[in-house]
Amino acid sequence: MAAHTALPRLDPKQLSVTWQVVNNEYVYENKQMALTELVIANKGTDALPAGGWKIYFNAAGDFVPDATSGNATIEQVNGDLYSITPNANFKAIQPGESGRIEYITKATVVNFTDAIEGPYLVWDAEPAKGYSIGNFVVKPFTPNYIGLVTPEVLYNQNKTIIDIPAEKLTKIIPTPVSYTETGGSFRLQPDVNVVTTHEAYKKEAAGFDAYLKKLFGKRTANKASNNTITLSYKAGLGQEGYELTVKPGAITIAASNNAGVYYGLQSLKILIPPSAVASAPAYAEIPGVNVADAPRFGYRAVMLDVARNFQSKQQVLKLLELMSVYKLNTLHFHLTDDEGWRIELPSLPELTNVASKRGHTLDSKNFLPAGHGSGPDFSNPAGTGHYSKADYIEILKYATERHITVMPEIEAPGHARGAIKAMANRYARLMAAGDKVGAERYLLYSAGDKSDYRSVQYWNDNVMDVALPSTYNYIETVVGDLINIYKEAGAPLPTIHFGGDEVPAGVWEKSPAYLALKKTHPEVKNTGDLWYYFYGRVNDILKKRNIKLAGWEEMALRKTKIDGQDAYVPNPQFANEGMRVDVWNNVLGGGQEDLAYKLANGGFQTVLTCVTNLYFDMANNKSFDEPGYYWGAFLGIDKFYSFIPYDYFKNADVDKNGLPVNRNIFIGKQRLTDYGKTNIVGLQGALWTETVKTPERMDYMIFPKLIALGERAWAQDPAWTTEKDPAKAAAMYNEEWSKFLNVLGKRELPRIAYYNNGYNFRIPKPGVILQDGKYAANVQFPGMVIRYTTDGTEPTASSPVYSSPVSATGAVKFRAFDVKGRGGNVADGVNNAPVM
Repeated sequence: MAAHTALPRLDPKQLSVTWQVVNNEYVYENKQMALTELVIANKGTDALPAGGWKIYFNAAGDFVPDATSGNATIEQVNGDLYSITPNANFKAIQPGESGRIEYITKATVVNFTDAIEGPYLVWDAEPAKGYSIGNFVVKPFTPNYIGLVTPEVLYNQNKTIIDIPAEKLTKIIPTPVSYTETGGSFRLQPDVNVVTTHEAYKKEAAGFDAYLKKLFGKRTANKASNNTITLSYKAGLGQEGYELTVKPGAITIAASNNAGVYYGLQSLKILIPPSAVASAPAYAEIPGVNVADAPRFGYRAVMLDVARNFQSKQQVLKLLELMSVYKLNTLHFHLTDDEGWRIELPSLPELTNVASKRGHTLDSKNFLPAGHGSGPDFSNPAGTGHYSKADYIEILKYATERHITVMPEIEAPGHARGAIKAMANRYARLMAAGDKVGAERYLLYSAGDKSDYRSVQYWNDNVMDVALPSTYNYIETVVGDLINIYKEAGAPLPTIHFGGDEVPAGVWEKSPAYLALKKTHPEVKNTGDLWYYFYGRVNDILKKRNIKLAGWEEMALRKTKIDGQDAYVPNPQFANEGMRVDVWNNVLGGGQEDLAYKLANGGFQTVLTCVTNLYFDMANNKSFDEPGYYWGAFLGIDKFYSFIPYDYFKNADVDKNGLPVNRNIFIGKQRLTDYGKTNIVGLQGALWTETVKTPERMDYMIFPKLIALGERAWAQDPAWTTEKDPAKAAAMYNEEWSKFLNVLGKRELPRIAYYNNGYNFRIPKPGVILQDGKYAANVQFPGMVIRYTTDGTEPTASSPVYSSPVSATGAVKFRAFDVKGRGGNVADGVNNAPVM
């Protein structure tokens, strides 16, 4: 259709787009898919023309080409960006009317994050400008699929949880190595005297003083006070170990170093009753205890992706604060990816000038395209944003004060589209200025490279050319700037993470630089050899600066053949280089269930970042109202808590679809050897943020799972993990699981509702079952309040409190609330049995 020469009169803000499921059991080419549709409603006074426009949107799923209602075409632009173009069958939408475009997705719809995101309109007459539409709605959908988690399923899961009186709970979490309540208590008051008998611990004492001032609203330290907290040195307690004694009038914390005394103080803070955190009290009673403690793993990490969707400095500081409370000591900071570059580097300003911004662009020359629903302009803080050098230094100082190391991740060679486009912008600018040498210094792609590939996220131009010398100039410069920033902050930089994941087949094959490199480097016989060439050089760059190299699992693998089939084995070239690898891929049924154990047995320092148990961004369960992806697993807090690092096969119970796992998948898989155990350096929870657009959603996905991560990374191996009798192991597990849930519901969630201005943690949906004409309800966290309504409205913080089964007359709804009156997802009182 010919482009219009003048812009239509319709204001795009007068359009409303609704996404909805038409048929989730649609059969197309003998496969079950989903028939969905967009409803475009015109609420303006002018018509939406029959043509002369496109709607752009983002989507994680793939579409059947041309399988639409016949009035439009859907095409992929690049990555997760798509366009809809009306054809000759599309009818103009008059004021007050609506039009529909049906299309087929290649998979069924599971939850609301399967919907499209961020639709915006572009007129053909003005192709370089995008216009936000007035409203976008995802219509609620009640699915009917295998494994659906209904309120009845939740009820049956929750009914095994034992309600334990608060006074019988261990009052420190993560669980200490040794914990004894001794009776009596210490009265903590604003005038408490904090004494350090070891000069080096004054910084920790000052930090605790600041906490007390926040807690009480004032601090009146009194050296004559009868109540004293003493921080003292004691040899032999290890890197992060401590001893804590609380008795009337005296608290003593002993440790062998600053980290140990800091964690002793964190345990002391946890002993403070959560009610004291809610409002400035006159005093707080701390129970008498004897504690001896040290971590199980020295590396206890959270990976936060701020490239896909940006999070503010303040939100990062909030995460660091709660990481420190639950004794996690590493922030793996995923700062760069295809969709964004988020840290200012003085030597390469284009990285943030170009790649920290997302909006409507057809060429990515000056900024990146809309991604993950970020829309047509820079106004969306999830799509556009970065940390200035000063911001990043503030983050580093804040983390260092809390004994947290911040490990930056600079993705290479894949997941690098942001950097590639930024350096292309630099090239164009300097070439225009006549500086050819300067222009080519940091170029990351070869002109004339016709290699054809698609990454897992559908990009066709997101891999650096590792055969180019300029790629290594870029890496040297990035590393140099990072070192300088960390030095200025006084923060340690022992490791830099260089990604290495998901480089697709087909890259580099037609690169002029690769073809030239082969002639001068006989060790490079094919594109597979470029992998070892690249990481060998990156490792050398870091070794010169006394920095260790870390990466995702692919960095440590070498491609080979077994019985003529492609296979990957631990790469002996890197095994003794001290590299650390984060292993995520243990998808049950995917064939790589034992990859982490292979690498650990093969000599690599291995961090377990297993998608089956430790991914914050996976949906909590299989329900339409639960956000998050689910390609690897459905992953509630139980998966974090039940993770067995040295034998995660043992209690793997359901597959990625939430169905009982076929244990035959473990036949022939490598088990972890005693030598391999020495190479499991720790655990890491990971938040990828494709579906995380706001601070509230970030809190929802991470908390309270982070507390379970802290428990599993710090606390000693529970007895149920090694019990050989399955029935005994199950009983032991349920007892400890119940204790943990009671600690959460009665102590920790009431605490973090107010701590540090409060966290928007996930409040679980109640379980509901119909019995004898009445609805019974329960909730996963004992101590939480359930409220209900009988008139079909959503329960609020003032609705009646559930205390006994409710008559099943009327439209009954149930909802759980935290101590601040925040409500979770609503459970309808209907007898929704799971589909079998």
